[in-house]
Amino acid sequence: MLFRMEDAVSRYRTASEAGDIDALMETLAPDVEVVSPISGRMVFRGQEDVRALLGAVYGTLNDLRWTETVGEGDHRVVLGETRVGPVRMTDAMVFELAADGRIRRVSPHLRPWLALSLFAAILGPKVARHPGSVRRALSATSAGASESAPSP
Repeated sequence: MLFRMEDAVSRYRTASEAGDIDALMETLAPDVEVVSPISGRMVFRGQEDVRALLGAVYGTLNDLRWTETVGEGDHRVVLGETRVGPVRMTDAMVFELAADGRIRRVSPHLRPWLALSLFAAILGPKVARHPGSVRRALSATSAGASESAPSP
């Protein structure tokens, strides 16, 4: 399946707002990576681990709304806002696109600290239900595979 660059990002936006994980996964490359905004060192890789992660993420957020997309070439930044419980949170999500137009890497940048802390407290147990995914995300880091991932 070949996407135009803006199609995958637009479809991701629509699917994530609707909580449609199946449609969202169609926008991602087989070797997709998601950098954890909570640890900064964990990188979830591949369709199976990313599906588990994003299912937990989008099952935790309320009233997600993407407001703007900027960028060109193989990079886009999508700005959005959501709520975690009663707390408002904003996101500047960086997408790196593969040659076929699908999303290859996702790097969320969440704020403010209070919302991120609440998000981590709620999301942690959901992600922990998939210990293999967590172990792989941590082991890839210790092996030096995520050198481009930001430090905490």
